[in-house]
Amino acid sequence: MKIFVPMDSAAKALGAEEVVAALRVAAPDAEIVRTGSRGMIWLEPLVEVEIDGVRHGFGPAEPADAGGIVDGTSARALGPVEDLDWMKRQSRLTFARVGVIDPLSLDDYQAHGGLAGLRRALGMSGQDIVDEVKASGLRGRGGAGFPTGIKWQTVHDAEAPQKYIVCNADEGDSGTFADRMIMEGDPFTLIEGMAIAGIGVGATRGYVYLRSEYPDAIAVMSRAVELARKAGMLGADVLGSGRAFDMEIRKGAGAYVCGEETSLLNSLEGKRGVVRAKPPLPALEGFLGRPTVVNNVISLATVPVIFEKGARAYADFGLGRSRGTVTLQIAGNVARGGLFETGFGISLGEVVNDLGGGTASGRPVKAVQVGGPLGAYMPVSRFDTPIGYEEFDQNGGLIGHAGLVVFDDTTDMLGMARFAMEFCAVESCGKCTPCRIGAVRGVETIDRIAEGDAGALTLLTDLCETMKDGSLCALGGFTPFPVMSAVTQFPDDFARQKEAAE
Repeated sequence: MKIFVPMDSAAKALGAEEVVAALRVAAPDAEIVRTGSRGMIWLEPLVEVEIDGVRHGFGPAEPADAGGIVDGTSARALGPVEDLDWMKRQSRLTFARVGVIDPLSLDDYQAHGGLAGLRRALGMSGQDIVDEVKASGLRGRGGAGFPTGIKWQTVHDAEAPQKYIVCNADEGDSGTFADRMIMEGDPFTLIEGMAIAGIGVGATRGYVYLRSEYPDAIAVMSRAVELARKAGMLGADVLGSGRAFDMEIRKGAGAYVCGEETSLLNSLEGKRGVVRAKPPLPALEGFLGRPTVVNNVISLATVPVIFEKGARAYADFGLGRSRGTVTLQIAGNVARGGLFETGFGISLGEVVNDLGGGTASGRPVKAVQVGGPLGAYMPVSRFDTPIGYEEFDQNGGLIGHAGLVVFDDTTDMLGMARFAMEFCAVESCGKCTPCRIGAVRGVETIDRIAEGDAGALTLLTDLCETMKDGSLCALGGFTPFPVMSAVTQFPDDFARQKEAAE
């Protein structure tokens, strides 16, 4: 008997280790394979049993269910996992192997298409590699949505004795977990993507800057790098090609602002994590002053898919200028939270109400914050907005890392606006005045609104404009998104404070 149980952090938090212990007792001769999560978090721990070559799911499993799972009588039976509606409706490209393979088995990885992209890239020139990424339409999945190929071209063209690839794995946005899931569930795809990037732009060294709050991801990635190096996937002679690329894992200290690329680079160099003024761009003067590609985990983990299947096949997915797939992370007050990968273009309402099943509380949805703590609050009236970079921008929002946090109708939006300002005040690196001082004044101004000060709303609007236009980075520059979306989309929550004061 072959049984699959996730070793993903979310599954562990929901009791996966206890379930594994019970399964070992119930079926001592069974082969238990630890995998990543399929992304259906409401069903975790999800146990899969292979029956006639088909994996059947049981979940959410508890230790007491072990006997029934083994003999097939459990009431937790879900049927073939691939036939579940959540799985069938996805276009799993980046996450195709997550939940399927043993994350630390290179044999499993290659049996499911791994290294095909790297092998193809090794037969191409650096410029051809960059051109392939351009043709795919891949844009940064970490927040800004900047075309990946353009960034790579800048580093490719730069003259320098040393260049670097830096993976931004400092996943700090609320409601996001895609980076963690890929690192814990399919780490070799990130390593392969970084190797392709290095060979493409002429960089022989890479770093993954991984947040300290992800101990499981740190352990899995560190071991994966060791195994990749031992297998010749990394080193002075990548897969016998004569081309060099090696990498290492670096642990961050938990500052939210280190998710901003220049602050991350300072931290990586052992300096205080503060934002750098731009220009110069990191692509020209990045890590240690050398040309550096800084990409998000999902961006780099998607690169092997592009080279395996071809740029055109990847670009066939999507909407407008948003090509390929988006890894939606559904969280908050939602009935079915988890990760869902699909082509850009799906509507916000379909994600929240259909995939997510509405709120966990059963009350009406009031708002969804998309893009982390700096994302705008989208009201139900805008649920027809398709998920695409330009489409969201036209509706006053941003996709960011594609995390969605759902709120029901009991949520006080004035309180949420205050939280956004307070978050910025706490997490500011202190480098620029609009962010450092503006966020503190923002908290004070919102408190005045709550106390019934009618003129404070105009002051808050002016303050947000100053922060947006004057801040050095997105922390101060994007904080106005949640604040002003709360003010404009939910005016009753601000008027109610005045009425209470009167």
